[in-house]
Parts: sequence; structure tokens; C-alpha cells
Amino acid sequence: MYLYNSATHKKEEFQTHTPGRVEMYTCGPTVYHFAHIGNLRSYIMEDVLEKFLRYEGYDVNRVMNITDVGHLASDADTGEDKMLKGAKRENKSVMDIAKFYTDAFFDDCAKLNIKTPEVVQPATGLIDEFIKTVSALIDKGYAYLAGGNVYFDTSKLDRYYVFNDHDEEDLAVGVREGVEEDQNKRNKNDFVLWFTKSKFEDQALKWDSPWGVGYPGWHIECSCISMKFNGEYLDLHCGGVDNAFPHHTNEIAQSEAYLGHPWCRQWFHVHHLNTNSGKMSKSKGEFLTVSLLEEKGYDPLAYRFFCLQSHYRKGLVFSWENLDNAAGAYNKLVKRVAALTGTEGGVDEEAAARFKEKFLTQVGNDLNTSMGITCLYDVLKAPVNDATKRAVLASFDSVLSLSLLEKAAALREKEAAQAKSAASAGGFTVQGEGDPAIDALVLQRAEAKKAKNFAEADHIRDELKAQGVEVTDVPGGAVWKRV
Repeated sequence: MYLYNSATHKKEEFQTHTPGRVEMYTCGPTVYHFAHIGNLRSYIMEDVLEKFLRYEGYDVNRVMNITDVGHLASDADTGEDKMLKGAKRENKSVMDIAKFYTDAFFDDCAKLNIKTPEVVQPATGLIDEFIKTVSALIDKGYAYLAGGNVYFDTSKLDRYYVFNDHDEEDLAVGVREGVEEDQNKRNKNDFVLWFTKSKFEDQALKWDSPWGVGYPGWHIECSCISMKFNGEYLDLHCGGVDNAFPHHTNEIAQSEAYLGHPWCRQWFHVHHLNTNSGKMSKSKGEFLTVSLLEEKGYDPLAYRFFCLQSHYRKGLVFSWENLDNAAGAYNKLVKRVAALTGTEGGVDEEAAARFKEKFLTQVGNDLNTSMGITCLYDVLKAPVNDATKRAVLASFDSVLSLSLLEKAAALREKEAAQAKSAASAGGFTVQGEGDPAIDALVLQRAEAKKAKNFAEADHIRDELKAQGVEVTDVPGGAVWKRV
């Protein structure tokens, strides 16, 4: 597999520290509000990446944090703690907010077929690990105390800007939006490892530490959680592109200072979901959630399909029209899969192997999910039997996770029930060889003819003919057979 590495700015052959095993880390949500669908785009693409690595034969250990303390509003070291902001908004405790929105996040993930990682660790559960690591960084000379807080000293690094070589003026205090000058810092890019003087009198969560009562900075959490559950060598770190600076930059600085050797070899960043008015953000007020999509009648998997049609390193523009187009294409795809009802012959293993090899090559080229979708259509058009098509589609869907065969089975059951209902009402009787999907198409053809929509009737007739089905109209109904 070849994957673009944000740290080297080029596509590289994917390699791991331990052959055959991937230590993978995903930046999880800050659980102060619902995840919007822009957030969830990143988790969808990371989910496909994990599943593709498993498809290639890797043993994957995926770790995700849950940020329930320490993430300030600016993503740097300024502003209000996001968890406290959520608690104030809803007049609940921080822990109640964390529990509610953690559950909501994983409910959304389930609706989108996003697999839960092997390890999910809330930050509040590893305070002792954070204190141990911060103490070690002080001992090594990479951190200092000032104004009651503990800071990481970026001047001790040979290179701080890992993902981009910024000009100093570009990141000067007061230039970057949301950043205020912290007089305690020796260097403007230094960042807080541990707060011992709360920025707010009513800071909810505090712990004893060698430096006084306080709480961890956001960045130290991910490093410590990964080092505990992934080990000293991380193969693959994932997150949204907006996390590259300062969050991931700071993770690298403190992790490598603590370990004394290179930490993570591969960085995977998913680009933004935008609306016509710009980047989707919770700070702008109303935002789009999976629940809102459902309220408007969309299957969440239509949104997953929408995301997979685009490359993860390209910004994706959301509009209701774009989602409508994706939902229509997804429904048509499910309908075509539902029509694969042939039972003659077994799986052509040679043909299946060729399809799978192409899928591995196409998707393995920097997680090209749009080509993965194309592979689905290639299988549907191929001159192989239905058993082979179903087997290959199921194989591909273990990565793409669009529930194609499950949705197709549900569609056949629905159409069969509709056909049975029409027949029992004295409407139109369909006689055939016991295939509900064909029964339903024959019924749809009859309804189109009754409505004088002859173009649709001819289209359905051609679709039946393509499936090797001959229909004969009889008084009160129709009879069909395979020829």
C-alpha cells in the first residue's frame, strides 16, 4: 500500500516497525457537544483505512482517546475549557456531559458503520501517566515551571515545525487567530503540559500533582495514551488536517523528547468538509449532525457513500443537492445488488481473485475510495454469475462498509411484501419461480403500464430481459419465467 505522509509531503510505501502489525492512533472527539458530519468525515476515512489494512492482512491495534478535560477553545493554550463550556451550556456536570456526548458519538459511529477501536481511553482515566511524563520532561530539561504552570520548551528542539516550515512572523503571538500572549512562556511556541493555576475560578476537574492542584494540557494526553497502548513506536497517526498544527506538532515534540528516538513514521490527515459558506464548525452555532440527516429522511450510509466518492486529501463541499445525488446513487447501487438473485453455479474463484487484486491496487493507492466505488460497479457489469458477484461485493464491503448485501436483502423483502399486498387486494397477480425481487419488478412494470408510463414499463421490461426473465401478460396479472 502507498499512503501520503503529511510529515514528508509525499506518497510512500506503507511500512511498520513490527512486520505484519500496525500500531494505529486516532485523535478522538472532545465530548462537549455532538459531532458534526465534518468531524465524522475524518472518522469514516480512518475507519476505511483500518479496514483496508486488515484486508491486506495486517494485525491492527487501533487506539483512540476521548478528550474530557484540558482542551481549550483555541486549540492552543487560551480560551475556555471546552468541557466546562458544554457543562455551563446545559447546566450539567462535566462528567455527565462527557458521558452523554461520548455515547452520542459512538451511536453516530454505529449508524455510519464506523468500527469502535480496540482501545478507547478517556483522558481523565490516565492522570498519573500524564504526571509521570511531565515530570520526566522536566528532568530531561525539556520543560520548565513558570507562573504556576508547566511548559514545554520548544527552543530545545532542532526542528519544531514538522508538517510545514513556517516563517516566524506567520505564527507570532497575536497574528494567528485565537492566540493571546502568555507572559509565562519563554518562547511564543511553547505550550502548556500542566496547568496549576486554573484560568477560571470554577474549573471543574483538578488533580494533585508535584506542582500543585491542576489539570493536564490537551496535547500531553494523546502522547501518553498512545505510548501506553501502542508502545514506544507508533506506525500511523490519524486526525483531521486542522490538528496538524499545533496539536500533532506538539505531540511529536513532547513524545520524541520523552522517548529519545523518532516516534511516529506515518501521519494521515483528512481534509475539511466545507459548506458553501466555508469550513463546518461548531463555533458558528447550528451545525449538521447525523440525527439531523435522519430527521430529513437520509440514510446515514448515504452520507458515508458521499464521503467515499471523494479523496480524503481533498476538501469536500457539502450541500443538500450533493447529498441528494449521493443518496440517489447509493439507492440505485443497492437496487442493482438486490437484483443479483441468480443461484446457478458457484463462485468463480479465479475471477474473484482478479477482482480483489484490482481492488487492492486501486484502493491501496493512497486510500483511493472513489476507485473502490468504481470497483463495485465493475463487478456488477462483469460477465460472471450472480454468486461470484455477491461474494466479491461482500469482500469489498468489508472495507467500504456500505451494508450493500444487507440493504439489498431488506429491499427484496420490502418489494416482496408490496407485491403480496397488491395481490391480496385483488389487484395484480404475479406468478413465477418464487423470486420476490423479480415479482416486484413485474408488479412495477404493470403499475407503470396502468399509469400509461410506457417508457418506464419498457425500461423495466429491458431490465428483466437482461436478467434472463421473460414476462407474459395474462388476465388479472402476469406470468414470468427464466429463459
